[in-house]
Amino acid sequence: MTVEGNPKIRCLFTAEAIAARVEEVAGEIAVSEPHDLLIVVVLKGGFVFAADLARALSRQGVRLEVEFIALSSYGSGRRSSGEVRVLRDIGTEVSGRDVLIVDDVLDSGLTLKFARDLMRQRGARRVAIAALIDKPVGRRVDIEGDYVGFTCPDYFVVGYGMDAGHAYRELPFVGVLEPEGGDGG
Repeated sequence: MTVEGNPKIRCLFTAEAIAARVEEVAGEIAVSEPHDLLIVVVLKGGFVFAADLARALSRQGVRLEVEFIALSSYGSGRRSSGEVRVLRDIGTEVSGRDVLIVDDVLDSGLTLKFARDLMRQRGARRVAIAALIDKPVGRRVDIEGDYVGFTCPDYFVVGYGMDAGHAYRELPFVGVLEPEGGDGG
């Protein structure tokens, strides 16, 4: 699907900066000495960050398992609808385990708060949140990321797993989607 207005994409975080930051985040997580770690990846946007983070954690000597959950608080637009729905649930027991929820963007906080509360209700020993991008300006609930790659203004970002109309997930960098001739800023 193409995006209206023949947009251009301005690089916000390079592939090299992302790779370096993922290694740093993995180091921060490893220092916390997670117990029986289960990474729960929020689909779809979190898959690229989660894959790189899991490999970086492995290099740090952290053993882990990976699961996937699909949650949605978005309709067809770019802003959260406010209602979180489980589209696909995990199939792994979390009771007594450390759970790391991994997502692409922490903005309104609704989806990640829902996921965190769900894992706690299921008996997780400890629940932490790792988000590649934190956009605190749009926060609607009281939640912070435990591990954050980058703090970002309230731009609509694409790349590195994040999309616009299912496009641009494959980009190795994070960019700001700008309409042709716009300043995006």
